[in-house]
Amino acid sequence: MASRPELKVDDEVSFIKFFRNLPQKTDDTVRIFFRGDYYTAHGEDATLIARTVYRSTSVLRQLGRNPTLESVTMTITVFRNFLREALFRLGKRVEIWESSGRMNWKVTKQASPGNLQDIEDELGGQLESAPIILAVKVTARASEARNVGVCFADASVRELGVSEFLDNDLYSNFESLIIQLGVKECLIQTEGNKKDVELSKLRTIADNCGCAVSQRQMADFGTRDIEQDLSRLLRDERAAGTLPQTDLKLAMGSAAALIKYLGVMSDPSNFGQYQLYQHDLSQYMKLDAAALKALNMMPGPRDGSKNMSLYGLLNHCKTPVGSRLLAQWLKQPLMDVNEIQKRQQLVEAFVTDTELRQTMQEEHLRSIPDLYRLAKKFQRKVANLEDVVRAYQVSIRLPGFLGTLGAVMDEQYKDPLDEVYTSKLREYSDALEKLQEMVETTVDLDALENHEFIIKPEFDESLRSIRKRLDKLKREMESEHRKVGDDLNQDIDKKLFLENHKVHGWCFRLTRNEASCIRNKKQYQECSTQKNGVFFTTSTLQSLRREFDQLSETYNRTQSGLVNEVVQVAASYIPVIESLAAVLAHLDVIVSFAHVSVHAPTAYVRPTMHPRGEGQTILKEARHPCMEMQDDINFITNDVTLTRDDSSFLIITGPNMGGKSTYIRQIGVIALLAQIGCFVPCSEAELTIFDSILARVGASDSQLKGVSTFMAEMLETATILKTATKESLIIIDELGRGTSTYDGFGLAWAISEYIVREIGAFAMFATHFHELTRLSETWPQVKNLHVVAHIESSSAQSAAEGRDKRDVTLLYKVEPGICDQSFGIHVAELVRFPPKVVNMAKRKADELEDFTSAAAANTNSASADSGAMDIAKVEGIAKEEVEEGSRLLKEVLKRWKEDVEREGLGKEEQVARMKELIMGNEELLQNPFFKQVQAL
Repeated sequence: MASRPELKVDDEVSFIKFFRNLPQKTDDTVRIFFRGDYYTAHGEDATLIARTVYRSTSVLRQLGRNPTLESVTMTITVFRNFLREALFRLGKRVEIWESSGRMNWKVTKQASPGNLQDIEDELGGQLESAPIILAVKVTARASEARNVGVCFADASVRELGVSEFLDNDLYSNFESLIIQLGVKECLIQTEGNKKDVELSKLRTIADNCGCAVSQRQMADFGTRDIEQDLSRLLRDERAAGTLPQTDLKLAMGSAAALIKYLGVMSDPSNFGQYQLYQHDLSQYMKLDAAALKALNMMPGPRDGSKNMSLYGLLNHCKTPVGSRLLAQWLKQPLMDVNEIQKRQQLVEAFVTDTELRQTMQEEHLRSIPDLYRLAKKFQRKVANLEDVVRAYQVSIRLPGFLGTLGAVMDEQYKDPLDEVYTSKLREYSDALEKLQEMVETTVDLDALENHEFIIKPEFDESLRSIRKRLDKLKREMESEHRKVGDDLNQDIDKKLFLENHKVHGWCFRLTRNEASCIRNKKQYQECSTQKNGVFFTTSTLQSLRREFDQLSETYNRTQSGLVNEVVQVAASYIPVIESLAAVLAHLDVIVSFAHVSVHAPTAYVRPTMHPRGEGQTILKEARHPCMEMQDDINFITNDVTLTRDDSSFLIITGPNMGGKSTYIRQIGVIALLAQIGCFVPCSEAELTIFDSILARVGASDSQLKGVSTFMAEMLETATILKTATKESLIIIDELGRGTSTYDGFGLAWAISEYIVREIGAFAMFATHFHELTRLSETWPQVKNLHVVAHIESSSAQSAAEGRDKRDVTLLYKVEPGICDQSFGIHVAELVRFPPKVVNMAKRKADELEDFTSAAAANTNSASADSGAMDIAKVEGIAKEEVEEGSRLLKEVLKRWKEDVEREGLGKEEQVARMKELIMGNEELLQNPFFKQVQAL
C-alpha cells in the first residue's frame, strides 16, 4: 500500500474544538475531511478506517492532548477504496467536508448505498447495477393483510417509481420487490419509543436482501406538501393532483420521505425534469432472497471464478450500461410469453450469424462508453469539451452499427432486428447529425491525438493568432529536443522523449537505464524520477515552457466562452443519448446471451415456452450452466418432466454428494434463463411460465442475528407456504434436519402434503427421509426419483477378514424409483474415518434398523416400548446420553462436510480437519456414548 500522508493540521486546538462541537451523527455515518491532496478522519471514524482499510490500529495518530483526538490520513487512492468498502460492503453513509477558510468547514458531498450522485467521479462509474433507493410505508389491516406503499428511484436518473400493494404478515411481496428492483438502500420509519414489530420485519427483510437500512423520522413520511413538490418536479404539464398515482396515499408518503432524503427540492435544475410512473409487481416473476442464493444469481464474496454465479457466467457485455441491464433482467424474469419469444428471436439471430455476433462485440459495442453517466454529466452541468467529443465519437460510430445490421439477409431475423434496433438507431443517428456538424466545425479534432480538447483556432481570430505562436513554440521545443538528443547521443524516438507532464509541464524523459548520461551535467536539471524514467529539463526548454503555458492559459480563457456554448448545445441532446443508451444496452445483453449459448461446453438450445398455466416442463439432457463450466468437470446430464397432474411434485432420494442438490437447482436456473429470454443448457426444452421461484436450500444459519438453523429453515418454509401459487416452482433441499428425526420427518410430510393438496405448485424435494416417498401412494402427481449409486459386493479378502466392504460409486444419474439408503457411513469411509468409529456406526445403524422393523411389525405397543428401552441402553449408557452423543457427532460431521466442500480439502487434509474438529469439541469428548465409541 502507498505510504500514508503525514498528518498536518494548522490549528490543532481550534479543529479539535470544532470537531467535538459537530452535531451528533448516526452510527452508520462516516465523516471524512478533505485537506487539498489527502483526506483525514477522526475519532471513531478514524478507528473504523484503520481497521477496515489498513487492518491495523498502529496507523492512528493523535491530535492535541488531554484528551487527544484519534486521527488517520488517506491518500486519494486509499480514500476511493474506502468509499467502495463503506458504501457497498458496510452499508454506511459518507459525508465529505471541505474548508473554505479558517475553520469554515462544511459538508460538500454526501453519499449512501442508494445515492451516489455526488461521488460518481470518485467511484469511476464502474457499478455492477444501478443504485436504487427505496422508501416504504406500511399499515396493518386485518390479522394477516398489510398495506404497503413504496417509492423508489435511481438517484442519478430523474424518475420516481411508486407501487402500492397488499402483502401478508411475512411481507413476501415486499421482499420480491426489493429483489426485482435490486434495491441498495431502504428508508424505513424510526420505531420511536416502542418496538414496532412490523418495522422490525421490514428491516430484517431488507437486511437479508443485502440492502442498507436508513431510519427516518415519522414526520418525513407526511403527505402535506407532496402534491406541491411533485407539481414543481414533474415534466407533466397537468397538476400533480390529477395524476392517478397520487391516489396511492402510502406511496405518496414514501415519495415525500425519499424526496427529502435525496435533497431533490434544493436543486432548482431538477424542477420540471422528473417523471412519475407506477411499477406493477406482477409483470415479473417473483424471487425471494433464498432463491437468489440457491440459484447463485449474483457473485458472492467467496466466488473464485466468475462462472460461479449466473451473472458472472452471462456477463460478456462490452458496455457498462449492458452489464447493469443484465443484472436488472436477471432479477426481473418476464411473465409474458410474447415478450420472452421476442427476446429469444433476437438471441437466435446472433446465435446463427457468427459474423454478426462477433462484429457487434469486437468492433462496435466495445467502443461505446457509459452513455448514462455521460448524459448525467450534462444534466448536472459538469460536462466539458471532452464529454462533447465522447458524444460525437458515439454518433459517428452509429453508421457502423447500421451497416452491420443492414447486412443481415435472413428475412426471419431481419424484421425483429429492424424493429428493436435498426429503425431506432437510424432515428438516433439522424438526430445526432447536427451534433456531429457542430463538433466538426468548432472542435480541433487533430489535437485529440495529443489528448487536447480545444476549439478550432480558425473558429475565432484571436484564437488563430495565439495558435500560430503556440505552434511556433512547439517547433522550437522540438528543435531543442533534437539538440539534446545529439548532445547526449540518445535516440529521440526510442530513448529520449519530449512530453507534457501533468506536474512539470513540457520536459524531457529518459528511460531509467539511460539516466546516467545526464548526471554531473549542469545544463540538465532533474525534475523527478518515476517508474517510467527520469524527467529533466534545460534552461531553454524551461523558458519555452513558461511562455507556452502562459499562451495556453490565454487560449483557454479566450475559448472558455465558446466551450460553454458548445457544451450547452450538446446538453440539448440528453434525451437522445439516454434513449440510445437503452437500445445499445439491450443489444449488448442479447449479444451476450448469444455468446454464452454458443460458447458453452455443449451449445444451449432455444426453449419452447408455454403461456402461464398451460403446457408442461420437459427438459432433455439438462445441465447446470455454472457447474459445467468448472475446471475438470464432465457434467452428467439428466432429464426432467414436470406435468400438472402426473408429475408436479418430485421427491428425490439418494446418497450424500450424489447430485440431488445440483439436479433440483439446475431446474430452477433453467426456468430463470428461459424467462429472461436466454437459451438454456439442454438438448431439447419446453417450459411453462412460472410466476415465482421459491427456495428452501441448505441450513442457512443466522446465529449472528440470533436465528437458529431450524428457525431459519422454518421462516423460509413459511414464506413459501404463504407466497406460492399453482404456477410457482418450489425447490426444497432437505427440510427438518434442524430438529429431532421424528419431528423433522413429521414436518417434511405435512409441508409436502400441504403443497400437493392445497397449493398444487410444481415442486422438487430432495430428502434423506426415505419414508416420505410413500406420499406417491396417496397422490398420483407425486413421483419418486433417486440418484443412482453403483454398489460393488465384498471382495473375497474382505469377506475372509469378516468385514462388510462395499465399494460405492456415485453416478450422478437421476432415475425413477426410490433409494432407501443414504450411504452416510460410506462417505465417512471415503474420508478415512478411524475404522473403530465406522464399525461402531455400522453396528448401531443395523441395530436401529432392526429395531425400527421390529417396532413396525409389532402391534403390541408395550413390546415396542420395551424394544425402545433396550436400544437406548447401549451397554449401560442412558438413552439421553446416546441421543446427545449422536447429536454432537452429527454436528461435527455436518461442519466437517461444509469445510471440505468450501475449501476443497484433499484426503489427508480432510482427515486432519476431522481430528481437529473432534479434539476441539470438549462436550463431545466427555460424552459417555462417544467415549465408548472411541474405546472400541
